[in-house]
Amino acid sequence: MTSTDIYLNDLGIICAVGTSVDEVRNNLVSSNTKMTYSRAFHQGEPLPIGIVDLELPKIPLTHNKWQSRNNQMALFAFQQIVKTVDEMVSLYGRARVGVVIGTSTSGIDGTERAISCKMASGEMPDTFDYGQQEMGAPAQFIAEVAKLTGPAYGISTACSSGAKALASAKRLIEAGICDAVIAGGVDTMCKLTVQGFSALQAVSNELCAPFSADRKGINIGEGAALFVVSKKQATIALLGYGESSDAHHISAPEPKGVGAIQCMRESLKMAELSPEQIAYINLHGTATQLNDQMESTAVNTVFGEHVLCSSTKPFTGHTLGAAGAIEAGICYSVLGGSGKPSYIPVQINTPTLDPSLAKINLASNEKCESVDVSDIKYVLSNSFAFGGNNISLVLGRNK
Repeated sequence: MTSTDIYLNDLGIICAVGTSVDEVRNNLVSSNTKMTYSRAFHQGEPLPIGIVDLELPKIPLTHNKWQSRNNQMALFAFQQIVKTVDEMVSLYGRARVGVVIGTSTSGIDGTERAISCKMASGEMPDTFDYGQQEMGAPAQFIAEVAKLTGPAYGISTACSSGAKALASAKRLIEAGICDAVIAGGVDTMCKLTVQGFSALQAVSNELCAPFSADRKGINIGEGAALFVVSKKQATIALLGYGESSDAHHISAPEPKGVGAIQCMRESLKMAELSPEQIAYINLHGTATQLNDQMESTAVNTVFGEHVLCSSTKPFTGHTLGAAGAIEAGICYSVLGGSGKPSYIPVQINTPTLDPSLAKINLASNEKCESVDVSDIKYVLSNSFAFGGNNISLVLGRNK
């Protein structure tokens, strides 16, 4: 690899299936899902939700603008990478380290609570600040905490936000604007998303079953994943990305997968790889009827029916603006980014592929056991958002 390659130097992650890279890896390897049945964010029967059920760190800044659960989640992930961030500051200076974080809800859960308080008392609580729900708030917050003076901004393109933050980090470094970037995504649970997706009849009352004939829809989740991205050589590289905006429909994907095909091919082209070199694909795999139909068609078109693939959303839930970053984090661990052996996540809760879908090679225990993990050098991660806002990332092992 050349000096122009962009590397993933560290990762902090938190989601329903784990609160560190190693814990996420261990639960994926053991097929241990951590979904919680809850009615906290909607009325009706309990739904499986990928909620993070632990005490999050307190916000160290006093201004009300920063006091959101979303920022607490981002802070939890940041605390896992703070030593590497300090190293980057020492190497390059505070002005040369940027922050790009994707989100789709930001602090909306806090706004919901504030509105409920106003309905009960007639006044908004003193602790509320509208800035809590600004889409740029998580990036600005992390920049304030880390005392960074490089570019700091948010990306909000629905479910592709976290992955697009990584592509932005790569561009900032290649353009010479930054030498290192904290990049990823964060989204926390709120009623707006659970009830909004329910209104679209896209939410399953059971553990989601991607690509299964009896799939019923998504499970909503929450979490954060923040990478340290830089030009300093590391084990895992961000080799390529491909982006497209097919703008077919506000909530339904283009059925032939035109945009998805384009971004997968563009990511391979940037990475200078052929489809045959990809060992594993982390599918967007929402378990909705239309997304799975489109994605199976697109993957079959680009890769045929042989590359192993799976959707990890039965483990994490669909974490919306954080999904692309969390799933890139899973790919990072697949490649051995934490120093542990490589592996391939099994597709759980889908015993057989829906026969009406284009053929793809869903990873089973038997298939994964036959894989020589030393051969896992390149992986691809898909994120497909509302409005046809698509991105694919290619990660590779620097060996």
